[in-house]
Amino acid sequence: MSDAPQTSGADDASGSRPQPAWRKRLISYLTTISHMSAPFITAFVLIHLSAPAMGAVGGGSLSSQVMLLGREYYQTPFGEKYLVLAPLVIHPFASIAKRLFSPGIGPQKSWSRLRPLTSVLSSTGYLTLFLFLPVHYLTHRIYPAIPDAPIHSFGPAELDYEFVKAGLQTWPLRSWLLYIGLVGCVALHSVEGVSIITANQNGKAIVPKSKRKLVSLLAGAPALAGLFFISRETIWALTSSVEGYMAAFSKSMIYRAL
Repeated sequence: MSDAPQTSGADDASGSRPQPAWRKRLISYLTTISHMSAPFITAFVLIHLSAPAMGAVGGGSLSSQVMLLGREYYQTPFGEKYLVLAPLVIHPFASIAKRLFSPGIGPQKSWSRLRPLTSVLSSTGYLTLFLFLPVHYLTHRIYPAIPDAPIHSFGPAELDYEFVKAGLQTWPLRSWLLYIGLVGCVALHSVEGVSIITANQNGKAIVPKSKRKLVSLLAGAPALAGLFFISRETIWALTSSVEGYMAAFSKSMIYRAL
């Protein structure tokens, strides 16, 4: 009889049960998928937020021009499906699946370590996924495309920062809460995520933990500053267009309530 230690049904040296090989491989694949989809989302976010950031320099007019240029990347039949929406689905799907198959929270080996839901990375990710992103996508992309009166399906060239301006001036509190929440969560999640990825790959995070909130603030501030300047401008849109803006926003329960 061999005198090798028996591990079946016993805890390993880390204090947790040995995990099946298939689970280890699956979590490794899911981690790779999550990390590989992140650069596509980052590219989209940088392009998308460059438009409101320009509002601090040239107001809503410049923001609208930059936005139209950006849409050549992310709002084409190919780009929107495969460069934006696909990564936005794959990234959280891989992260959620990894959470479901991971053995738990605690001092497991690196391949199975699971961050608590209260961590910065997890909390900002789930807030974005289940609250801020759906509201933003519906109000800025889906509802304005409704063909019925009085919206009449705003096209990409018609839906500019006059639409954003109208929302900020008509519903200032809830609009600012949603924009700040979305930009803040995305900035925090991005900085935290890229720091974790670089730490795993190189042994050193690109942004030290003590400076991540400051870097996130600096990353999100230009877009929010631009929105502030845009919100103070006069709305330069036809009355019929403004009525369509109001109707599109009112399709959302958040804007329709109260």
